[in-house]
Amino acid sequence: MNAEIKFDLKEGDLKDLQELGQGNGGSVKKIVLIDAKPSVRKQILRELQIMHDCHSKYIISFWGAFLADPNICICMEFMDKGSLDGIYKKIGPIDIDVVGQVALAVLEGLTYLYDVHRIIHRDIKPSNILCNSRGEIKICDFGVSGELINSIADTFVGTSTYMSPERIQGAQYTVKSDVWSLGISLIELALGRFPFSQSMSDDEDESDYEGTLSPARPGSISLSGLPPARIRRNTPKKDKRKSKGVSLQGGGMTMSILELLQHIVNEPAPKLTPEGRYPKEAESFIDSCLLKDPDLRKTPKDLLKHPWIDQARTSTVNLEEWASTF
Repeated sequence: MNAEIKFDLKEGDLKDLQELGQGNGGSVKKIVLIDAKPSVRKQILRELQIMHDCHSKYIISFWGAFLADPNICICMEFMDKGSLDGIYKKIGPIDIDVVGQVALAVLEGLTYLYDVHRIIHRDIKPSNILCNSRGEIKICDFGVSGELINSIADTFVGTSTYMSPERIQGAQYTVKSDVWSLGISLIELALGRFPFSQSMSDDEDESDYEGTLSPARPGSISLSGLPPARIRRNTPKKDKRKSKGVSLQGGGMTMSILELLQHIVNEPAPKLTPEGRYPKEAESFIDSCLLKDPDLRKTPKDLLKHPWIDQARTSTVNLEEWASTF
């Protein structure tokens, strides 16, 4: 390995004890099959060095990486409670005071990444927000370039459901796009379901749409020339391959993934519902995250001053105690 990359791990340093689980933060070693070109591998290793230099209690610790041709093996901190995606699917909707703690942690992590390393996360969603038995909340799976994102991120379609309208349209985007994704994620945690979804069966979620889209360039998709979103009523599910769709919040209607993306761009943003169930400060915060115009949307650093986040800082919520319940 090239010495200038300064990765001190090698395959011989590791010993397999047992499989801890895979996906959603459950594995401490991630193996990435990458482009065979040495120049691409070298670039990714340089970028992983930046991840190695990230030091924040809100960012998953990255211990190192090594080449094991044709793969790169990435070793990272193990979060024993897994992802918030897995947690809410196990225990149901998450208490809004706990969701406030999640918002605080993610904002702190995003602010650190951007202010210190000029990194936009680009893939905020519940499966990339992890928890451990100490009640620590940390974000993972951020990339510093298209090369790394193309190699280690989930499928484009799985991620696109959390994308901001400007990203879906292929426009230039900033760190404010992470704020949109955070807003969608927080509603999902509070409601116990994807915000655009009335109900999804256990065997039909965003992963069902893998392979149905190819982005024009990394991280974007063009919707130009497509017809307006068509909403259709649910029909009995005879053949899963022909009935994939996302149920809209509030009723038995489904839309295809392309129609969902059009819905995100053209229709009002989702809200915490029903109105009045949650603190007004929480509703205000999420509304601030989900402003369709990115010029009006605040940055993570600005949102750290929001009253709901001030309340989260002084909250008596014990996340370690909460984490012990599942």
